[in-house]
Amino acid sequence: MPAETTTQASRMAKFKNNMKSEDARRRRNEVSVELRKARRDDQILKRRNIVIEESELTKSPESSRSPVSMSIDEIVTGMASNDPHLQLQATQACRKMLSREKHPPIDIMIRKGIVPRCVEFLSRHDNPALQFESAWALTNVASGTSEQTHTVTEHGAIPKLVELLKSPAPNVAEQAVWALGNIAGDGPSTRDLVLQNGSIPILISLIKPEAPVTFTRNIVWTLSNLCRNKNPPPPFDIVKTALPSLNRLLDYEDIDILADTCWALSYLTDGTNDKIQAVLDSGAVPKLVNLLRSSEVTVLTPALRAVGNIVTGNDLQTDAIIAAGGLQTLRNLLDHKRSNIVKEAAWAISNVTAGNGDQIQQVINAGLLPPLIRVLKSGDIKSQKEAAWAVTNLTSGGSIQQLVCLIQHEVLVPFCNLLEAKDVKAIMVVLDGLTNILATAEKVGELDRVATMIEEAGGLDKLEALQHHENEKIYQKTSAMIDKFFSMEPDNPEIAPTTVDGQFDFQSTQNSTPQGGFQF
Repeated sequence: MPAETTTQASRMAKFKNNMKSEDARRRRNEVSVELRKARRDDQILKRRNIVIEESELTKSPESSRSPVSMSIDEIVTGMASNDPHLQLQATQACRKMLSREKHPPIDIMIRKGIVPRCVEFLSRHDNPALQFESAWALTNVASGTSEQTHTVTEHGAIPKLVELLKSPAPNVAEQAVWALGNIAGDGPSTRDLVLQNGSIPILISLIKPEAPVTFTRNIVWTLSNLCRNKNPPPPFDIVKTALPSLNRLLDYEDIDILADTCWALSYLTDGTNDKIQAVLDSGAVPKLVNLLRSSEVTVLTPALRAVGNIVTGNDLQTDAIIAAGGLQTLRNLLDHKRSNIVKEAAWAISNVTAGNGDQIQQVINAGLLPPLIRVLKSGDIKSQKEAAWAVTNLTSGGSIQQLVCLIQHEVLVPFCNLLEAKDVKAIMVVLDGLTNILATAEKVGELDRVATMIEEAGGLDKLEALQHHENEKIYQKTSAMIDKFFSMEPDNPEIAPTTVDGQFDFQSTQNSTPQGGFQF
């Protein structure tokens, strides 16, 4: 190896991010609160089965009588009778009362003891109509508060509902699916009870091309709830058995099916690398990346969440997204009209720039720097912070030439402007990025020039102002930066590095890395 090449390699080692690239990636639970918080409106956790009949439209919601003219007490008496006809009539009246759009009397019905009676009726295989009405009533009870849902589970409904998934009556099986979806959506404890009762294999067996689309929608929604929640996550050895089916469901055209399938995959990828790998092995990655082109935000949001989770994995897992064309689709999403989409796209890109040099180069080659810098300039603060992470990760793990390319794209002004943000973490991210740039410049004898560029970008004034910041870490870090990089003696022209062809050229904006760049 030539001496010049050896010297270059040894110096490069000083600039590269020495930690493993996957350790620099930020999983969702390590990102800002806004990103990791599971908002209730991301996906509907529970759903009541509401049917508004003409006779209900003129009734007061507080009326004590049902659409079939039975009072609550008459319903309770009828359900307690031994007359099959009266049992069915009363249970149907109960179901209709619980299906009111406004103010369903769930707590009153619970206090009257209808839950254990409905659970008992689930076993009446000689009367599918009674099973259906009972399952519907329990679905709506379980759609309420956690306390109301637990009333259903405490009376032993789960194993009976799972058994009803096998019912030859399609409406009974579908209502059981819906009830189990509400129970699973309540939280990890009820979710795991549904899983432990063997629901996944039966649910999977119900997904058939000839099945009505409404039935398939309910199945997929229930599957997504069974994959949901992180504290603790569902037993992966159980939920991973759904992966082949989830992969096939990505071929459907129905928006609701696609959305809930993507939500399920986003939950399953929000974890350790072995979980991410299982999703990759299912063959879902190219389809998820393709769905990033969807015009339906209800599909795009969970697809982006899943892709973003995958690039928090190791380099090979990140490469799978790149190979599927993920960077090009992410580039387009940086210009999306919805700020939350821009934010998550920038977060995903920040995890790619936390990777190895080849992955950083792929980001540059895919033309992501210009839109990323636009987000830095004019995005909302949450998106700006994620874009700043992408830049700082690049400065940490990128080569000298890649840093040159970043600066040539005029990153310094919007990057330095973030030093005036109200968000402490955003300021710290920018300070780390500027420190990386300045330290790299110092090692190759270009500190004066880079420091001057930062000063001209307004960075020095903002750094000096931060010396009075209320946050101790910020003012300490800022003071140290100024002392180290900006308190320099005037240049001595006799010892200053000469500027010749092939040295650091910041003047022109290029889409590709310059041929020269820093020379060692």
